Amino acid sequence: MTEAVAWRKSSFSGHGEEENCVELAVADGKVRLRESDTPATALTTTPGRLATFIRTVKAGALDDLS
Repeated sequence: MTEAVAWRKSSFSGHGEEENCVELAVADGKVRLRESDTPATALTTTPGRLATFIRTVKAGALDDLS
């Protein structure tokens, strides 16, 4: 049996169905991310790796990727 996935979006994304944003879900111990306008494509990662990515972004380590 497959676990139902409940997608959530940030309150900063707006409230209408037309509001495109990144959505997040947790299922089977993994974190899934997708763009609301292309819901069939999702990125799957672990909570620890996502936390590391968020800390890296907040620290500005990815500001000069070009």
